[in-house]
Amino acid sequence: FCLMAAPGKVAAFRLPPLPTIGEIIKLFRLKALKQLSQNFLLDLRLTDKIVKQAGELQNAHVCEVGPGPGGITRSILSAGVEQLLLIEKDARFIPGLQMLSEAAPGKVRIVHGDILTYKMEKAFPKHLKKNWEDEPPDIHIIGNLPFSVSTPLIIKWLENVSKRDGPFIYGRTQMTLTFQKEVGERLTANPGSNQRSRLSVMAQHLCTVENCFIIPGQAFVPKPEVDVAVVHFTPLVQPKIQQPFELVEKVVQSVFQFRRKYCFRGIETLFPENGRLKRTEQLMMTADVDPTLRPFQLSMSQFRNLCNAYRKMCDEDPSLFVFNYREELRQKKMTRSTDQPEQTEEENQL
Repeated sequence: FCLMAAPGKVAAFRLPPLPTIGEIIKLFRLKALKQLSQNFLLDLRLTDKIVKQAGELQNAHVCEVGPGPGGITRSILSAGVEQLLLIEKDARFIPGLQMLSEAAPGKVRIVHGDILTYKMEKAFPKHLKKNWEDEPPDIHIIGNLPFSVSTPLIIKWLENVSKRDGPFIYGRTQMTLTFQKEVGERLTANPGSNQRSRLSVMAQHLCTVENCFIIPGQAFVPKPEVDVAVVHFTPLVQPKIQQPFELVEKVVQSVFQFRRKYCFRGIETLFPENGRLKRTEQLMMTADVDPTLRPFQLSMSQFRNLCNAYRKMCDEDPSLFVFNYREELRQKKMTRSTDQPEQTEEENQL
């Protein structure tokens, strides 16, 4: 239930005068920990710009991941959100966030926990749920992510998108997140680009992915060695590859196993040594994919064909999906005679 005001009559929410982010850092003696790959963004013009990429946040429900000293948090609150959920792993930041919570009574909920294990299914009110085919719900995830957690977290959330659970139990929840510039380029890379990778295919088959803008490294404290990309994700109504997440991930990961070689070399790793060549040829022919293309040259439709053909082969031989190429290499290494101690080329690359 929410009260609708006449256009132009919604009173903009304003935070009362507060210490600056720099003063908060000094007040609570906060220091970015290198082992947690923490970098603080103090420029509120940049935090406003990040929040603007999320879209219209007036009366929205927002989850901010890793708010730290609260720079982006202030910009989110200033956008007039209904509720803001803050998930912060580092206890040192909680007192500063509580100060912000007191400045915005009833709007902020703080959770001291790890976003990788936090159950997002109950993070927002049930009435916000929308059907998957509808417009995205009035729910947003925003975060200046530590570099160490950004890639595993987006892979986890892409799996949630595929299964429509976690934060996507409410519908096609949108995300606005920061990544190292290179990771941002991978997420949005087109076929043929040198940056095209497993991450490109996994993200783009499930979401519309937009590289919004780049923040120079010197804007952060301490300054990271790389620039930072702000990336916006909107889950697609229909994934481009209609297969289970685990199957798509296995095929895509295998293809990019040897990214500088012909794609059939990676595809071979889907099959046990016995019958490997024959099965690889069968898969390539069924999928109608040129075996001499490099992994980064494959289009989304070619990946779809490969996944569909592999699924058919797995349905015919269920033991195929559980086959693990790395495990096969390990077993071979254990049984290799002592007069051949050197590593194979495949082991070196893996």
